[in-house]
Amino acid sequence: MVQRYPNKRVVVEDDAKSEPDVVKKAGGSFCCWECGRKLMERYLLVAVETGQDTEKAWKSLEELEELLETAGGEAADGFVQNLSMPNPATYVGSGKADELKDLVEAYEADGILCDDELSPVQLKNLSEILDCKVLDRTMLILDIFAAHAVTKEGKIQVELAQLKYRLSHLRGIGKAMSRLGGGIGTRGPGETKLETDRRAINRKIAKLTEDVKVLKRSRQVTRKRRIGGVRRTAAIVGYTNAGKSTILNRLTNAGVLAEDKLFATLDPTTRLCILPDGEEVFLTDTVGFINKLPHQLIDAFRSTLEEAKYADILIHVVDSASEDAQLHMETVYHTLNELEIKGKPIITVFNKTDLPATDRSLRDIRAEKSVCLSAKNGDGMGALFDIIDEVLREQRIYLKKVISYSEAAEVSRIRKYGQLLSEEYLEDGIHVCAFVPKELGMI
Repeated sequence: MVQRYPNKRVVVEDDAKSEPDVVKKAGGSFCCWECGRKLMERYLLVAVETGQDTEKAWKSLEELEELLETAGGEAADGFVQNLSMPNPATYVGSGKADELKDLVEAYEADGILCDDELSPVQLKNLSEILDCKVLDRTMLILDIFAAHAVTKEGKIQVELAQLKYRLSHLRGIGKAMSRLGGGIGTRGPGETKLETDRRAINRKIAKLTEDVKVLKRSRQVTRKRRIGGVRRTAAIVGYTNAGKSTILNRLTNAGVLAEDKLFATLDPTTRLCILPDGEEVFLTDTVGFINKLPHQLIDAFRSTLEEAKYADILIHVVDSASEDAQLHMETVYHTLNELEIKGKPIITVFNKTDLPATDRSLRDIRAEKSVCLSAKNGDGMGALFDIIDEVLREQRIYLKKVISYSEAAEVSRIRKYGQLLSEEYLEDGIHVCAFVPKELGMI
């Protein structure tokens, strides 16, 4: 195994104070509440590289470190093991597992964090060999989602994904969960193996699945109302932390939380955007995608992610300052394909042009249009407005019609849902020329 990260132990200040007891809770290990100092949970990051692209494995570990920081932990060190395939028993091999045990003790780490999803056997064997917490990438992402879910729908979807994961890994996490008193990987539905058996978990999953179906029907009703109103819709998609929420705020003044952090927002937000020509468009900010996004989350969040499936256009936001921007674009398109979202006009937004590392040579051949901008300072937002208007205009039909004065309200509908080019009030009625959605042109 190859070491890359420096040995470090970070102590951060925490404002929360209570009784002066030594405690351990989700998000870190605390010294005592009197001093208010928090020792962050520390993990050794471990990856297995099965090909020749070791640098790709390191980049994946760097993203894993960002995820760990988002969850409230820190990386003590990182290691990449080159194998023809992950060891089916211990992921890294029995010899390397013994080395990891010594390293966990040397670094005084709380456990190890693997960059792939571990099988129940791998999880069980590593836990027994290392005698410490063993987490994988899926557990970490599920934990972050559990911490960040705000709405009822979001919380149900996350809990459903966690229970499905734990059901499939029941054999592996049973003993590990019995040792945990809190921290990363334990937020959400709780220590299910200690409290219930497989049948009870299945009953809970069935109940949550039904709850998701109810919420899905409610979302479908809301969506039909939008379609019935003939307003166009656009879904903002992209890799996590690409700047989707910031762009939504710029376009609509939505006031959505926007932080430089992975998965800062999970729950979809829909806001009304008024284009320069006066047309009203619904914009929906969807949950961010990520490499190796757990399939449990894709299944649980399918009803939420379907907002993109029913949108008229997709606004694909890319962090153009990231070294892995090309890989991020591929991940987004792969996820959209998994969700069977195809055939939509795509506007690719190369965001964060205010940063020095911006790559202005980036191209997206799958997009109808593209634009470079900085959502942070607003540069280029006007061009994005114009491009959205242009793409939507291509989905409209040209309408030339005489409207009787008794139906004058139809002119207001045209102005609201389309682009009114001209209107002339003559003796026989109101002569209008406009670009309107096909649904409105049939009226």
